[in-house]
Amino acid sequence: MEARLNYYSIAPEAMQLMVGFEKYMKSTNLDQTLLELVKTRASQINGCAFCLDMHTKDARANGETEQRLYGLNAWRETDYYTARERSALELTEVITEIATQDVSDDLYDNVREFFDEKDFVDLVYAINTINSWNRLAITMRAVPGKYQPKK
Repeated sequence: MEARLNYYSIAPEAMQLMVGFEKYMKSTNLDQTLLELVKTRASQINGCAFCLDMHTKDARANGETEQRLYGLNAWRETDYYTARERSALELTEVITEIATQDVSDDLYDNVREFFDEKDFVDLVYAINTINSWNRLAITMRAVPGKYQPKK
């Protein structure tokens, strides 16, 4: 596969805004383990190989286990994830597939049991940001495999 365009260099101002969201996420109360699970799960749903490569590598570098990464697409059928992570993963799936499902009051209430107002809003921003990255990478055919986590 070959990339279509280098969208990083063609629209650097837009890229700065996207990178700004990532910097903001690092300043929130959301832990990196949770964020990488959310990013990986959304990328699985969207079929973004570039982002899957990146976020599974980042998750491993952050100490995530192979078992939890391999079981992520079947998280409901395992006991590898905390109740907080499960609520975030369910919200991730619903927001990622928002055209076919709604964020129900029950789901909202469940997630809010684990996330205060600020953390909830930050989680929704994180989910929306990875969905934007997925759509950029898929459209531009970003080539997976070369990404290396920062040490």
